[in-house]
Amino acid sequence: MMLVLKFGGTSVGSPEAIGKLITILGDPEHARKVRVVVVSALSGMTDSLIGVARQAAAGESAYVAAVKAMEDRHRKISRAFLAGENRQDADAAIKAVFVELNRTLDGIGILRELSPRILDYVMSFGERLSATLIARICTAGGIPSEYLDTRPLILTDDNYGAAQYRSEETYSRIRSYLRKNTVLQIATGFIGSTAEGYTTTLGRGGSDLSAAIFGAAIGAKTVEIWTDVDGILTADPKLVKSAFRISSLSYNEAMELSHFGAKVLHPPTVRPALEKGIPIWIRNTFNPEGGGTLISDKADPGDYPIRGISSMGNITLVRVQGSGMVGVAGFSSRLFGALARKRISVILISQASSEYSICFAVAPQDGQAAAQAIREEFVREIADAAIEDPVVENDLAIIAVVGSNMEHTPGISGKVFHALGRSGVNVIAIAQGSSEINISAVIHSKDVIKALSAVHEAFFLAEVRSVNLFLLGIGLIGGTLLEQIVGHHEILADEYKIRIKVVGIANSKRMIFNPRGLAPKKIKAVLTSGDQSNASAGTEIFPLDLGEFIRRMKSFNMPNTAFCDCTASDQVSALYAEILKSNIPIVTPNKRANSGSFEYYKTLRGYSKNRGIPYLYETTVCAGLPVISTLRDLALSGDKVRRIEAVLSGTLSFIFNNYDGSKSFSALVREAKAKGYTEPDPRDDLNAMDAARKALILARECGMSLEFSAVDIEPLLPPSCFKANGVDAFFAELEKADEDFEKRRKAAAADGAVLRYVAVIEEGSARISLRAEKPGSPFLSLVDSDNIVVITTDRYSKLPMVIKGPGAGAQVTAGGVFADIVRIARTLV
Repeated sequence: MMLVLKFGGTSVGSPEAIGKLITILGDPEHARKVRVVVVSALSGMTDSLIGVARQAAAGESAYVAAVKAMEDRHRKISRAFLAGENRQDADAAIKAVFVELNRTLDGIGILRELSPRILDYVMSFGERLSATLIARICTAGGIPSEYLDTRPLILTDDNYGAAQYRSEETYSRIRSYLRKNTVLQIATGFIGSTAEGYTTTLGRGGSDLSAAIFGAAIGAKTVEIWTDVDGILTADPKLVKSAFRISSLSYNEAMELSHFGAKVLHPPTVRPALEKGIPIWIRNTFNPEGGGTLISDKADPGDYPIRGISSMGNITLVRVQGSGMVGVAGFSSRLFGALARKRISVILISQASSEYSICFAVAPQDGQAAAQAIREEFVREIADAAIEDPVVENDLAIIAVVGSNMEHTPGISGKVFHALGRSGVNVIAIAQGSSEINISAVIHSKDVIKALSAVHEAFFLAEVRSVNLFLLGIGLIGGTLLEQIVGHHEILADEYKIRIKVVGIANSKRMIFNPRGLAPKKIKAVLTSGDQSNASAGTEIFPLDLGEFIRRMKSFNMPNTAFCDCTASDQVSALYAEILKSNIPIVTPNKRANSGSFEYYKTLRGYSKNRGIPYLYETTVCAGLPVISTLRDLALSGDKVRRIEAVLSGTLSFIFNNYDGSKSFSALVREAKAKGYTEPDPRDDLNAMDAARKALILARECGMSLEFSAVDIEPLLPPSCFKANGVDAFFAELEKADEDFEKRRKAAAADGAVLRYVAVIEEGSARISLRAEKPGSPFLSLVDSDNIVVITTDRYSKLPMVIKGPGAGAQVTAGGVFADIVRIARTLV
């Protein structure tokens, strides 16, 4: 049992590559075991030949120089391996072929015509040149070889550009030839000829098929396809960085993957090998020890529910629909018969179960021809409005999820479409073969990378959940969040299989992006300095532009993207709707959106609920305390919130928790400012606006349709304090109010009570006021700047639920934001 080897364009495209080829043929695994070596044209040669043919047909003279460059390239390879008479003979052979090529191109130029038959003839020169040159190099290198022009052996039809070979006569010719020629044959791939002797090509990538044809003809032990990658991967590594090699595939899996775009293998290659039961081994010329991929009927089932994912870009979808299709026998036969007569190949078919519509995918150049064929076939039905005029959609792509393990395995389809939907990929059409080893989806071309990455991660990295994070604002909370991401990175990855990759970030002056991920430890320094030299490779730095930040985030079109807003900006929160519309989850401690207009709040919640896009804002109320999530859980379980009482301001909590008469009220405010509990201007806390926004958010979470103006706020300070010009003047005015505060404190103390500034939400209203709390009140247990939320519900009526703890501070707030980001990661699979 002998071997058939095929070497692709990159494997013969340079002296270095051909040196590898010679080494492989002479190694112990292959020496004296190889019967035929099929070679492609030098890399890029076929495209160059097509180009010069078209230039000649257009009357352009540029092809002359291009052909000279081709000849020089082949002579360079000859010089690298041959010397003396061997080199003279090779150069003479090369020159003779190029004389023939130039004569052909001159004829094309005179006629100004390039028929498919002539184009096939021009393309054949690439393989003829490489095969004759490599045969001489092998012989000179101690491996006796002969050049084999396969055109007289591989008999085809006259479908120029994608000819079909005639198996029995082809196999017979090959066997007869090889019986007479026993030395190693270096054969041209890609080409054959018609019964009349006209040169044909087997379609792009047809050298793979040539090798399989030779293997089938002689009953080879294995057909080895040598290329520039380690085998067939789980996805295109140029599109999915985490793709890895598949060690084995069944014939059917290989056909499905190659049909839908796996470029390592030419789709028709599998058929002759399948018919004869001959394994195909995909291997790397530049890494012979890399293992490769073995395609056979005894493929190992593997460890994953799917085998791989492939994609076919730039396809056109044609849709036919109408009531005249329903229940009409023979409609599909007429439809696809009309396409077949126009020689239009159909890539994918999807039909509605109602029979009302059918759509199919074709190559872009066939879209309008397909529509015209339908119009001609169904002219009467279209005129009678029984069938609508066909619709042609362009700029689409197909992704195919393939694997024998999918057969009879529940949940595969759900996982595929959950991954796509979760990443905001719209599915236009779906097809699944009856064998259940392929689920195909038509999507927009712009979403291919995101779709492949999302599905690949769902199946092959199911234990790893990753988030591509865009972060706005790295002040106290955002900066602390970055520190927590860095500090917790290894634990998340090792113990929880969660990866958070910061892809874009901005402060008030600059924004930086890197789709491969920014180094969190360097981000602050780069944003502060704008120094590109401190940034990792691929990082781009720009002046801050909020609209451009969002545009870039969307244009990256990455799976598992999340947006985090750590600002307190109205401008940023106004962009939330646009972000959610783009199917990007949001995490934020910014209260502006949810305490703005009720209509906007309802819109954001609606996008999140209806589209399944997380919108997480736990930290907008009480920092890291689980208040909002608790309210939602109560509602989900059927409980009804009757009343909420809460201390929602950490600043005011600190002040009143320590207001026992030992210090004046203004002195406590100064102390709170000194400890960083207040804003630089304490009035921003003492005006109770922040607490009112939190109360409004809680009210809305309980189902109340309140606007901010409806929140009843009891002012803490006299108007003179807010009118004061500057912080110093404010404190001067506040000291004047100390006596009034002391009177209220003493009055409460006389009744055994203490003062607390409490929000109350009940019966469709929300109010905040200074109350005297008596012994037994849960508000007396507060210390320092704690927040507390007391929830009375139908179930928690006699003993209300109490949630208490730090309600402010960078560490707890950032920790809550971090937890929300991790929640997004945990929803991905």
